[in-house]
Amino acid sequence: MFCLFFWLLAASSSAQTTQPDLRTVLNRAGVYVTHFYEQLSGIVAEEQYLQNWQRGGRLKNPPPFETRHLHSDLALVHASASEEWLQFRDIFEVDGRPVRDRAERLTKLFLDPSVATGDQVSRIKADSARYNLGDIVRNLNTPLLALTILMPSQQHRFRFKRSSKRDTATINLSPDTTGVFHTSTEVWIVEYDEVSHPTLIRTGFPVTNKDIEAHGRFWIEPDTGRVLMTELRVGDRHIGGTIDVSYQSEPLLGLLVPVEMREEYSNDAGSHVTGIATYGKFRQFQVNVDQTFLIKK
Repeated sequence: MFCLFFWLLAASSSAQTTQPDLRTVLNRAGVYVTHFYEQLSGIVAEEQYLQNWQRGGRLKNPPPFETRHLHSDLALVHASASEEWLQFRDIFEVDGRPVRDRAERLTKLFLDPSVATGDQVSRIKADSARYNLGDIVRNLNTPLLALTILMPSQQHRFRFKRSSKRDTATINLSPDTTGVFHTSTEVWIVEYDEVSHPTLIRTGFPVTNKDIEAHGRFWIEPDTGRVLMTELRVGDRHIGGTIDVSYQSEPLLGLLVPVEMREEYSNDAGSHVTGIATYGKFRQFQVNVDQTFLIKK
């Protein structure tokens, strides 16, 4: 009799448990991402990044994939004047060959007092993308970019809804043998569509500064707001791109960190670019820079 009563009581208590609504989950995610940027700002990761490019055009016998392997340190930097967070890809090896002008570039990017802050931000974005393979020009291929959408100051620019579609868009690029891009059933998949203009991401070539709306999904723990995966899709009738990122726990740091990024781009000229980047050797770092650009410690 006691066992039966206990089971009924437990079932009744469970039935009264209510799930949070979407706005609550988004608020939790906004708080989480804000703290996440602050925690990650003193950490650098080693990036191994393989890019593939299939040329476009109307060639009878198109050449095989060209490949490029980048070996870099990836750091989160903060523009004090604009309050903008950026990821800086410090590339020190391309296809096994050292980058010779590394020290000179870093000095110009971070220690040159003659460079205005706005120009410095543009230079950092350009330098992080200067070895990208292919004819599809891009500087959005950094793992933390999609998280910007969940910042409390940016959420009003997007329309959100809960989704049941679980598979990532770039899962076709490589077998997920380690389960990096799989999550538990307790995770919410939240779709987003950009509805505000000017957009966060804009074109640079051949038409400069044209709006290009962002869409995608987040995999979010509803009770904590932690983000386990992100998907970012951008494009128009001429060009399109998708970037998926998976996050996992890093025991030494005590927080989730990006462990893999998969990307895919194509344009109406037939070019096709793919890439897979993996991240490891997370470690604390300290850099002293001049007044206008600070790497937080």
